Amino acid sequence: MLGKCTKSSKYIYQQIGHTMQNNHDDIYIQENGIMQIIDEANVIGDNRKYLELYDKIAPLYRVSNAIYFALKFGGEKNYRNEFLSELEIESGDEILETSVGAGDNFRYLPNNVTLYGLDLSYGMLKQAVKNTKRWQRKACFFQGNAEVLPFKNNCFDVVFHVGGINFFNNKQEAIKEMIRVAKSGTKIVIVDETEKLIESTYNKTPIIKGYYQSGEEIGAPLGLIPDEMQDITCNEICKGLMYCLTFRKP
Repeated sequence: MLGKCTKSSKYIYQQIGHTMQNNHDDIYIQENGIMQIIDEANVIGDNRKYLELYDKIAPLYRVSNAIYFALKFGGEKNYRNEFLSELEIESGDEILETSVGAGDNFRYLPNNVTLYGLDLSYGMLKQAVKNTKRWQRKACFFQGNAEVLPFKNNCFDVVFHVGGINFFNNKQEAIKEMIRVAKSGTKIVIVDETEKLIESTYNKTPIIKGYYQSGEEIGAPLGLIPDEMQDITCNEICKGLMYCLTFRKP
C-alpha cells in the first residue's frame, strides 16, 4: 500500500510499478518522493553503522566531494568518467544505481533514460532529491537495502554500484541481487575504495576517521562473482584509489 498517499505519490508509484516485486506492497512514499522500503529499526551490523554515518555527513557531502575531486582529479567529471564510461547505455534504458548516495553520478548520465537510485541513508537520499531537481533531472529514489532489492527479476538495462559494498553486511547477496534485477546481456559495474584510499584519506579525515577499518575485506570481490558470469574484468582506477569490477550477465 502507499503511505501518506497523495496525487503526486500515486503518480510516482504508477511510473515505477512495473519494476516492483509483487511482494513489496508495503511502500511508504514521503512527500519528497522518496520510497521507503525498509524500517530503519531493523537495520543491523555494519549496515546500521554506515547508515548513521552517512545520515550525519549528508549535508556536507556534496561540497566536500567537489573540493576533493577538484584538488585530486582536476574536477568531478574527470573522476566520475573513469567508471561511468564503463556503462553501456542506450536511449530509453532503465538504469539502477545501488548505494546511490546523493545522486551525483546521475548528473553525468544521458538525459534520454529513466533513473532509479537506492540507498540505506535517508539523509543522503534527501540530498539526492535536491540535487536532481537542481540539475533538472528526473529520478526515482528508494530507501532500501541493496542486499534485498525490491525490484522484479530482469527489469533493468543498466545496473551499477559506486561506493559502499566493501562494508556491506553481505556483499555476496548484494552482488546476487544486482545480477537478478539486470536483464540478460547486461554489463554490471561495481566500483569501491581500495586500501590505498582508506589509509591515505578516510583514516585521516575528521568525523569519518575510525569508521572505516582497513583489512582483508577491502578490495574487489572477485571471488563472489558467480562462475557463469562472462567478460569479468577488474582494474584499479582513479590513481589507484578505487577499483572497477565489471562483468556481464549471460
